Amino acid sequence: MTDTAPHTLPSSASLASGVGDVIRGFSDCLDRAALKTTPFRHWLLTDALPDDVAHAIPALPLAPPEIGDTLGKRETHNSTRNFFSAENRVRFPVCDAVASAFQSEQTVRHLERVTGISLAGSSLRIEYCQDRDGFWLEPHTDIGVKLFTMLVYLSETPDAEGWGTDIYDASKRHLGSAPGGFDKGVIFIPADDTWHGVAKRSYSGVRKSIIINYVKPEWRARHELAFPDQPIA
Repeated sequence: MTDTAPHTLPSSASLASGVGDVIRGFSDCLDRAALKTTPFRHWLLTDALPDDVAHAIPALPLAPPEIGDTLGKRETHNSTRNFFSAENRVRFPVCDAVASAFQSEQTVRHLERVTGISLAGSSLRIEYCQDRDGFWLEPHTDIGVKLFTMLVYLSETPDAEGWGTDIYDASKRHLGSAPGGFDKGVIFIPADDTWHGVAKRSYSGVRKSIIINYVKPEWRARHELAFPDQPIA
């Protein structure tokens, strides 16, 4: 993150919700999640984060980056990307609260029970995205070093419901989109059939979201990780 404002900002320092509240709120969300099996297993989420936390993230003092065409990949503009890194956990309390909740044993074990995967030895990576009009991502699968992918949408624009992640079948045929309304989300376990992306569309505002991944030990960009020296037990 490039902003130099101090971390004692009203939008995050005055959070009523602590780490335990984020854990409990997400646990309840996960228990209510709607499992879809076509074209691959994915879970649709509502009220993924406590309300004050969900509002504090898009209130962070970080201007949406001015970037050109993404060429269908986020890594096209790596220098503008923002993460809940070790540094930013210190600067922004909301980053620390969310990262600590998803690093916790309670959340990890619950995710493992629901999804059937093991996250042992992985590391937590959380990206804060602010996508402007013209943003798009080509269909891709997230396979490789990512063990788990979760997106939480944080735009309150009325038409944001239609801004969720697009889902494709193995032939890259568009089958629909995850609901993109405020504090809704989607989880999937990356595999060779988890085709998803963001189709080209117009945005009336900034498309804001966080992407939560657990990544394998060979992840090279250690500065992106929330706890770079603390793999999941």
